[in-house]
Amino acid sequence: MGTGTSRLYSALAKTVSSSAAAPHPEYLVSADPDHLEPIDPKELLEECRAVLHTRPPRYQRDFVDLRTHCSSSHSPIRVMQWNILAQALGEGKDNFVQCPVEALKWEERKCLILEEILAYQPDILCLQEVDHYFDTFQPLLSRLGYQGTFFPKPWSPCLDVEHNNGPDGCALFFLQSRFKLINSTNIRLTAMTLKTNQVAIAQTLECKESGRQFCIAVTHLKARTGWERFRSAQGCDLLQNLQNITQGAKIPLIVCGDFNAEPTEEVYKHFASSSLNLNSAYKLLSPDGQSEPPYTTWKIRTSGECRHTLDYIWYSRHALSVTSALDLLTEEQIGPNRLPSFHYPSDHLSLVCDFSFNEEPDGLF
Repeated sequence: MGTGTSRLYSALAKTVSSSAAAPHPEYLVSADPDHLEPIDPKELLEECRAVLHTRPPRYQRDFVDLRTHCSSSHSPIRVMQWNILAQALGEGKDNFVQCPVEALKWEERKCLILEEILAYQPDILCLQEVDHYFDTFQPLLSRLGYQGTFFPKPWSPCLDVEHNNGPDGCALFFLQSRFKLINSTNIRLTAMTLKTNQVAIAQTLECKESGRQFCIAVTHLKARTGWERFRSAQGCDLLQNLQNITQGAKIPLIVCGDFNAEPTEEVYKHFASSSLNLNSAYKLLSPDGQSEPPYTTWKIRTSGECRHTLDYIWYSRHALSVTSALDLLTEEQIGPNRLPSFHYPSDHLSLVCDFSFNEEPDGLF
């Protein structure tokens, strides 16, 4: 085990454990990445597993090969979408009645989250419900070579929880060795002309290997039943913003998010029928290629058991192909007490896809 990694992790553990007593100034100031030494992802993964040695091992998930033709000569782009569950909400508001309190403790749950990220090694990471950006994810992931952006919710529900760590929001990370940042936009979503509490980040990146550009966006729409029209309006606003950023679909697009909407909702239909020509990547895992997974979140609250498909990775079908996708946990793996658990740190499953650029047709770019 590298002593540098051990020192990093012990220092981080002290920072996180002491932050509960502070009035959460940490989220206001980012650590300077120039003063952080690089770390080996394998060593950090070992460090996480050492912390988790009393927990059951993480379940194996396999990638499904979805290639329909010869693959590109360039390396695929691996994208991970994940609502990681805000720590303040997990411990304070979400009422996961079948989840032991010990399973939600941040000192170990953060290691489960990092283990999942390190196991799949995404080139781009799109996260929701991040309330430990500046004290955990930004310092660690920057040392792994990622560049990060965080956009908090204006009125995060985390701030209502005692001993919170600041607001939750969306975070977007990309590997600086693979991509160059061309443009970045933080979007506060509107609904019926009103500014809302939901946000998005959209960035135009250039692949250093191929020189091709694309836009990657992350969002988290309004939750709960009864807010369907509100979500629909937020989705329309996001699509309009992305229409402008991609110059009317001239720039290929990937949109990751917890949409809080089943495929039957209007906001899903807006994305599926948009002039941006988007397809939902995880439909490709179904036998007919037209059906979403049966669930991306599965939990038990005081109100009962909830199994829904809410999380999606949308992509420009004219410009990009999905070469593989990570299969979901089975019902047996999830277990009768559902999520989160000692096995899995969030109530939402991570989605991971590999993308390749299609051959460049004339007039599309």
